[in-house]
Amino acid sequence: MDMKIVLQTAIEKAAKAAMAAGKLPQGELPEILLEVPPQKEFGDFASNFAMQAARSLKANPRGIAQAIVEELQEEWLEKVEIAGPGFLNFYLNPRWVHELLAGILAQGEGYGNTKHGAGQRIQVEFVSANPTGPLHVGHGRGAAVGSALVNLLRAAGYDVASEYYINDAGNQIDNLALSVEARYLELLGQTVEFPADGYHGEDIVDTARRIIEHHGDRFLKLSVAERREQFKEIALQEKLAALKEDLAAFNVQFDHWFSERTLHEADAIQSACKELREKGYLYEQDGAQWLKSTAYGDDKDRVVIRDNGVPTYLAADIAYHRNKMERGFEQLINIWGADHHGYICRVKAAIAAFGYRPEQLEVLILQMVSLFRDGELVKMSKRTGQSVTLTELMEEVGTDAARFFFIMRSIDSQLDFDLNLAKSRTNENPVYYIQYAYARICSIFRQAEEAGADTQNLSAAELSLLSSQWEVDLIKKLGEYPEEISQAAEERAPHRIARYVHDLAGQFHTFYNQCRIVGVEADLQTARLALAKGVQSAIRHALTVLGVSAPDRM
Repeated sequence: MDMKIVLQTAIEKAAKAAMAAGKLPQGELPEILLEVPPQKEFGDFASNFAMQAARSLKANPRGIAQAIVEELQEEWLEKVEIAGPGFLNFYLNPRWVHELLAGILAQGEGYGNTKHGAGQRIQVEFVSANPTGPLHVGHGRGAAVGSALVNLLRAAGYDVASEYYINDAGNQIDNLALSVEARYLELLGQTVEFPADGYHGEDIVDTARRIIEHHGDRFLKLSVAERREQFKEIALQEKLAALKEDLAAFNVQFDHWFSERTLHEADAIQSACKELREKGYLYEQDGAQWLKSTAYGDDKDRVVIRDNGVPTYLAADIAYHRNKMERGFEQLINIWGADHHGYICRVKAAIAAFGYRPEQLEVLILQMVSLFRDGELVKMSKRTGQSVTLTELMEEVGTDAARFFFIMRSIDSQLDFDLNLAKSRTNENPVYYIQYAYARICSIFRQAEEAGADTQNLSAAELSLLSSQWEVDLIKKLGEYPEEISQAAEERAPHRIARYVHDLAGQFHTFYNQCRIVGVEADLQTARLALAKGVQSAIRHALTVLGVSAPDRM
């Protein structure tokens, strides 16, 4: 039972009854917003509905509030107080929290799932790093947030597909082949000039060394063009396999890996440009073809096909997003780095030109990550002297801590990642604090079973025995979870779930310290075990959304 929905329905019903009785003038009712007051003396819920309705009903707010109070006749409502200019403070019958907990327990492992998304088809594209080297910590933040967002949207009832766009065409892949070739020739004793735009990572040397181990010097016998083409394929497949392996270790899976090459092979880029020309959104100037992106807020029109006939990166992105829309997604969500901010209106312009609504594309911009160790900024990898890789981060702090720390802050704020804190086994480490709460509950159930308690049949627990403030507060916090899932999904904000489950764990620790569970009177023990079961389910559900494990022992 979602008490907010029940109360909102009751307020709307009371307002309409007051209109029918002539206590209020006829008019359109505003949205009914409820909040939990910061202080308990102001009730379980509060609303400024009367003040919002004053505008549309052209009536005094306190008069509106009084009319609603007179029409509210609900057995679960203990009293309603009118405060200040017309705030409504609702005090619920204590029985409602026990009914709330009973409903939570009845939902079992599914508690937290909602139907908020109503099956809306959404595609989430994230990471999409060039397959030219290992993922670094910046990619790691995008991977953690993107996969958590996919889990969150699914929990909220959306039909979600996750996708990785493989940039396997263009200059960056050509430069990958040139870089591998240069290292290959060097390892075979030749003096070569390293390409100006080549990749200097140690992984390129490793790739060249593996080619020699498997094939020796046979590529020296090929023409330069043939050698580079084969190196391109070998390196691409190797880098892509490494990306997939790193992401799998980071609890990130994709429903679809989309190859940019397929757009070229299917002539989709020229097809998209032809459609834009026919619709009047592409024009020719100085031998190049330009998108009229200024019509959609860009500061200047953008080249799509260069004067030499070679498509730009924007051309491929336009064709790719047309392909996405043609697949029938109602909403597209892209997670991009901060350096792509100026790119948004260009892609939205193309989507609009194809006849779709530009707002069907949402772009979430991911801010930078800074690593700190012992209070000092960590700029380079000790192993390679270059950017710290995601694999190195997982090796140092673990997958769970890395994911949680990446997710726990809103993506529009820069993240200062404290490596020492992430590794610590203290209550100051938020992921440890939450996992310890879960492990503690598992331990409680083991102790109860060893003492002979039946922990499998808690549905008959006498929940009315849960009357202390610590128990009531914990149930109320538990009851907020489904709305938190829906709201976080609506806002595309998985960090809200990280914050919620941290707060829930904190309230459980307080309850545990104040209320003995195992060894008290049998009925009270069963009731408290039932409450612990509800908290256990919610913590596990939230950690699953975040892609973090829920260990039963620590």
